[in-house]
Amino acid sequence: MNNTFELAKLLISKKSITPDDAGCQELIASRLERIGFHIEHLKFGEVDNLWATYGDSGPLFVFLGHTDVVPTGPIDEWDSDPFTATEKGPLMVGRGAADMKSSVAAFVTSIEDFLKDSPSLIGRIGVLLTSDEEGPAIDGVSKVVDYLEEKGEKITWCLVGEPTSDSRLGDVIKIGRRGSVSAKINVIGTQGHVAYPDKANNPIHGFSEPLAELSKLKWKDQTGEFQDSVLQISNINSGTGVTNVIPGNLVLDLNVRHSPSTSVEQIKDDVQSILKKHPIDYEIDWVIGGKPFLTTEQDLIDAVKDSINEVTGIEPTCTTDGGTSDGRFIAPTGSQVVEFGPGNASIHKVNESVRIEDLEGLSAIYKIILTKLTSETNSESS
Repeated sequence: MNNTFELAKLLISKKSITPDDAGCQELIASRLERIGFHIEHLKFGEVDNLWATYGDSGPLFVFLGHTDVVPTGPIDEWDSDPFTATEKGPLMVGRGAADMKSSVAAFVTSIEDFLKDSPSLIGRIGVLLTSDEEGPAIDGVSKVVDYLEEKGEKITWCLVGEPTSDSRLGDVIKIGRRGSVSAKINVIGTQGHVAYPDKANNPIHGFSEPLAELSKLKWKDQTGEFQDSVLQISNINSGTGVTNVIPGNLVLDLNVRHSPSTSVEQIKDDVQSILKKHPIDYEIDWVIGGKPFLTTEQDLIDAVKDSINEVTGIEPTCTTDGGTSDGRFIAPTGSQVVEFGPGNASIHKVNESVRIEDLEGLSAIYKIILTKLTSETNSESS
């Protein structure tokens, strides 16, 4: 069995539910240190982060990933122990198999194989891992980026190992992601008896018109690479649970996943302009979950697409859909960011899995990407 499979099995065996790394990064660090990487363990709060670098100068290519996983859900619904990598026909089953311990394993084996060829480097190689991607993402990559900026460290290219593939390995890569803006609105009324509505102020009734207007908000994407942005209401809570009490308040949660064409300020202005024109008393709290990004430079995109084609024979589709990733913290520094990893059909589900044959292909593709961007031999031949 290939080295990537064996390393992925070891990583899956570690119960690294956010923010617990459970020793994954120590395992990766020991492998990288043996082949000459400089290792830094960066602990922020409860979160473990690993920053490992190889080479002395030149442009920096970084593999970005996370060692934490989401909880398993009901254990009795799994066909096998979630934290024991189990072969089931063509699949390896286990929590984190796809998201994203197989990619992390492929990072390491691709680098090991690449350096065995004794290439003449024209740059440096880095590996950045966190145990806070599946959680609040406060003490993970965001903090590491601040640390690197203080050191004057500049990431040129960043390959995020998120599971992007659809039906075949390499059929989809992501060249951008939408930003995320959330708000909690508290509409303040006056509680009272339903038989005496004149002595109360029902926030549900008062918010019915603003609610209808908010649900129709949308913003046009101008880049041609993203879906149009729309406002989505995720939660509405009001009332005491009985039928004879007018509630005293209504709480609503909303979220907008937006392209670079739409600013946070525009979203805030459009939402608050609706609220202000209605006779309601309200409070609103905003949370910025992440900024949008779009990679337009072709160096990294071409290297990823060409490498996938060399191994699989297919031409990947470039997309920007899906949720957020830690790439959102790297892109604002000026780095080119592309996401590419194994199939995502089972991520966060019971019996999460990855195709075993894809592990060797993933490592091979990552190795070719390294060669294209950091090898002097490849630069001269191209």
